[in-house]
Amino acid sequence: MIVDDEPMQIQGLLRHIAWEKLGYESPLTAESGEEALALLETTPVDVLITDVSMPGMTGIELLAKCRSDYPHLQSLQTVIVSGFDEFEFVQEAIHLGAKAYVLKPVKTEELEQKLASFRSSIEQKDRIEREMESLKEKMTESLDMLQDRFANDLIEGRAQSGEMIDSWRRLLELPGGDWRIRLYVFAYDRLQDSARHDAARRIWLSDALLRAVKTGLSGFEHAYVGRTGADEAAVLHLNAPPSERARIEKQFPFVQEVVRESSGESVTVGVSRECGGPGEVPTLYKEVKHMMTRGRMAGAGHIHYFDRAEASDYREFALKEEEIPEIVRLFEEGDADRAKARVHLAFDSLETRPELSFSYVQAFAMGLISELARRIPRTADKGGEFNVRSWQRLLDCANLREVRETTLEALSRYRQLEDKEQDQQRHHLIHQVASFLEERLREPVTVKQLAERFQLNPSYLSVLFKKETGKTISEFVQEARLGKAKRLLQDPNVKVYEVAEQVGFQTTAYFSFLFKKATGVTPQEFRDYHYGE
Repeated sequence: MIVDDEPMQIQGLLRHIAWEKLGYESPLTAESGEEALALLETTPVDVLITDVSMPGMTGIELLAKCRSDYPHLQSLQTVIVSGFDEFEFVQEAIHLGAKAYVLKPVKTEELEQKLASFRSSIEQKDRIEREMESLKEKMTESLDMLQDRFANDLIEGRAQSGEMIDSWRRLLELPGGDWRIRLYVFAYDRLQDSARHDAARRIWLSDALLRAVKTGLSGFEHAYVGRTGADEAAVLHLNAPPSERARIEKQFPFVQEVVRESSGESVTVGVSRECGGPGEVPTLYKEVKHMMTRGRMAGAGHIHYFDRAEASDYREFALKEEEIPEIVRLFEEGDADRAKARVHLAFDSLETRPELSFSYVQAFAMGLISELARRIPRTADKGGEFNVRSWQRLLDCANLREVRETTLEALSRYRQLEDKEQDQQRHHLIHQVASFLEERLREPVTVKQLAERFQLNPSYLSVLFKKETGKTISEFVQEARLGKAKRLLQDPNVKVYEVAEQVGFQTTAYFSFLFKKATGVTPQEFRDYHYGE
C-alpha cells in the first residue's frame, strides 16, 4: 500500500517501480492516513509505503496506530518517505517499527532494493511458519513425544491453567472431570564409573531405562511415561482404581530386573501418595525424590512408598530447604503478596505439627529473616540492625502466633528497606542517564544505545526514565536541546544555524519549526526580544 496526500507522488511510484518483477501485486493506494486505516482493517498488506507529512494523520501517527490498535499488522514492513532529512523523524519511525526511511525525491533504485529485501524477509517468515506447522503435525503423530512433554509439564508446574489442561485432554484424549493422580519415579542408583564418564553410555542407559518402563507398564490405561532426567523416568497414573494400581505395582520388579540384566545397573522406584489435581504434581515429585534419597541410605534397588511418616519428614525438610528459598525468591522478584501468603502457609503447616518443638518454629523464622537480611545492602541496614532487632523480638516470643506476627512485621520492614534502596538506585541511575544525554545533545543517541551503555533492557529503561522524570527520553532530549538553545540565543555573536548545530539539529529549518512550536516564537524573534532587554 502507498499512502501519500499528493496523487502525483503515488502515480510516480506506481509507474516507475517494477512491482511484478519484484514479486508484488499492484499496490493499493490511499491519500490520507484515515483512508489507509480503513483499507488495512479488511485487506491483507505486507508492505506499507507512507509519506510523513500529510494533513490530518501523519505517516508517523499512521504507523503508531497500526502498532497499537491492529494486532494483525505487527509484522507490517514499513518504508517512511519524507522531504525532511531529520534524525528526529528517523528515530521516531524506527522506534515504531519502520524498516526503512527514504528521502524525497524518491530514487527508484533505492526503493526497489528495499522492496526486494522485504520480499526476502516475508518469504523467510512464511517458510518458518510452514515449518512450525509441519513440526506441530509431526509432534501430534508422535505419541511418545507427547507423553514425555505432558509428564514434564505437570511435574515442572507448567500445566496449571485450565486452558493448558484442556489442550492436553484433546491431544492425549485424557479422562474428563477431576483427576486422582499417582506418580511413579524410576531412577538409576549410583552408576558405575564407566557410565558416569562416558556420554554415549549415559545416553544408552537413559534410553534403556525409558524402554524398560514403557514395556513393563504398557497396556495400562491412563499411564503416561516421560523422561525427567538423564538417569530417570516418571509415570503419571490418572484415575486408577485400587485393582489396577496393584497390577501396575507388580510390574516394578520386572522393570528393575530388565534394567539390571541389560545394563548391570540397579534402579530405585518411588511411589507417591495420591493427589487430587495437576497443581499438586510438582509437590508429589519433590516428596518422592526426597523419600528416594533417604531410602538409598538403606541400600539400592528398592521400592519405596510414600506414607504418613515420610510426609512428616518431607514437610520438615521442605520448610528448611524449600520454603525459605522460595519465600526469598518471591520477595526478590517483587511479589511481596505471594511471599507473605507462602509464609502464612508455612506457619499453618507448623501449627499442624505438634511433634515439632517451639524452638524449631523460632529457628525457622530466624533462618528466614537471616536469609533476607543477607540481601539488604549495607547502605540500607547499617550494622545489621534489621537482623539483630528481629532476632531479639523472636527470642522474646512466647507462642507460635507471636512468632508469626513478628516474622510478618520483619518481612514488611525488609520490603521497606528494599524499596528505599531500589528507589535510591533508580534515582541515581536516571540522574546518570540524564547527565549523559545532556552532555551529548549534538549526538543522535538512541534508546538502544543508552540501554547498552547502562546495561538495561531498552523498554525497562524507557519506563524507568518516564517514572523518575515524568518525561519520555525523547521529550527530555528535546526540552534539553531547546533549553540550551535559549541560552545560546541570548548571545548575539552565535548565529542561529550555529545554535541549531550545537544542540543537535541537522537543519536550521527543523530547529526553527520545533522552537516555534514549543515557545510560540521563532529563534530570531526570541533573540531580538532578549537582546533588546
